Amino acid sequence: MATSEVFFGPFKVTTQVFYKTKLSMAVVNIKPILPGHVLVCPLRVVARYKDMTSEEVADHALTVHKVVKVIERVYGTTGATIAIQDGGSAGQSVPHVHTHIIPRKLNDFPSIDDVYTKLESAEGNVGQFLQLQKLRKAVEEQKKELVVESMNRPPRTMEEMEEETKLLAGELEKENESKL
Repeated sequence: MATSEVFFGPFKVTTQVFYKTKLSMAVVNIKPILPGHVLVCPLRVVARYKDMTSEEVADHALTVHKVVKVIERVYGTTGATIAIQDGGSAGQSVPHVHTHIIPRKLNDFPSIDDVYTKLESAEGNVGQFLQLQKLRKAVEEQKKELVVESMNRPPRTMEEMEEETKLLAGELEKENESKL
């Protein structure tokens, strides 16, 4: 879908982008908390919500609005957790504004708010995982060994993420065509 390189903070996510506007993008998540857990970000790498332009904020909100409708339909859910962790002290693990869209069903967690605990736990820390992955690759290139801590929720493969990217991109195209 994406034609030029696209970044989520310092990480290239070009092949995980399933929807893109002039100012925003939606990407599949390498470590979804639940099936269909995606992120919406401004295209410009900006760390904090308050640092976005008014135009970026408006486009971001409209993108979240559009994507959540498609995600709920595709994953057959009855609700969504829509969350922004704005800054490191709020649990933001990658210094790039991103809205989590997590499709929800009744009783998918023991407590409704357990999703926030997951987002803030080691298994929800995508930034830490991506940094470790980047470090592992650098060390492999130098023919050294690195022990990486095991995390409960395994990351998806690039193939799995690209498959979901194609599915969701197609669904958003259908959504756009139905509005014409």
